[in-house]
Amino acid sequence: MKLIIDRFEGEFAVVETPEGALVNLPISLLPENTAEGDVIFICKDESATAARKERIKKLMDDLFE
Repeated sequence: MKLIIDRFEGEFAVVETPEGALVNLPISLLPENTAEGDVIFICKDESATAARKERIKKLMDDLFE
């Protein structure tokens, strides 16, 4: 998802979504040196998600054996 940094307000960045909605994101979630007008992308990491699910499944299996 492509987001455009509109402005900063306190500890939040106001970002514009592709649909034109404005959303507040904590500045701590943004890359360093992000500035107004910058375009950022949010993407899903399929391999990290699968690894996390597998790790949790193993923990659950070990817990309920």
